[in-house]
Amino acid sequence: MTLNFLIAPDFAPERFAGWHMLNTTLQRRSGIHLHLLTPASAHEQAQVLAAGKADLVYANPFDATDMIRTHGYIPFARPAQRYDEMVIATGAESGLQNVEDLKPGCRIALTDNKDVKLIGLRLLEPADLTEAAIRWVPVDSYQAAARLAIKGEVEASFFLADAFASLTRMTRSQLRVLVESAISDISHVVLAHPRMADNLPAIEKALLGLGHEAGDADVLEALGLPSGFEPMTQEEAEFMIDLMDTLLD
Repeated sequence: MTLNFLIAPDFAPERFAGWHMLNTTLQRRSGIHLHLLTPASAHEQAQVLAAGKADLVYANPFDATDMIRTHGYIPFARPAQRYDEMVIATGAESGLQNVEDLKPGCRIALTDNKDVKLIGLRLLEPADLTEAAIRWVPVDSYQAAARLAIKGEVEASFFLADAFASLTRMTRSQLRVLVESAISDISHVVLAHPRMADNLPAIEKALLGLGHEAGDADVLEALGLPSGFEPMTQEEAEFMIDLMDTLLD
């Protein structure tokens, strides 16, 4: 029996090997064969989910909300001490110093990452900018968002904070952070499809046990999650979902 392990497509490219290392480790310790799915875009991820092919999912909080409430996925883990914060940055040569300097009609680059956009709109409230007042510039990657800001082709770009931190030092030196969120309650979530009920205990034990055996530190470092994973209850997931709903209002 093979189960599909889908990874949200918003991780930094250099973490690709880390997810494969994790997948191999989970297979060895759980005794369950896992096939890693790494969709290249949110659209491709949606297609996999719509086809019902994902048994185990590492989901961003926005997608997790729908998967838990609509499709009955079971939350059981999340990255320990790692929250989904986001950064709004401009080009270092732009002259903009804070979000209040952004005006209606400004161009903002962003990836197809709904939770980042949701938090970003909250951070733009001091500038009195609504979603309709912004000229959105879709991009395929955070690297592309950085390039547009550096070139002055957009006034600002939205980044997942971890993705911003993973940009090269040279790239970050050509950007200026206007604001960074500090919510500390929103994170990616590891979910299991209800059909995985019989296999979940073994997967959960293997995932939450990372960090206690030789070689685990290498896996977690490659993932960019040095503290590993911690349990997440249904109640904790519902609290996060309620917070997401508050951000939407």
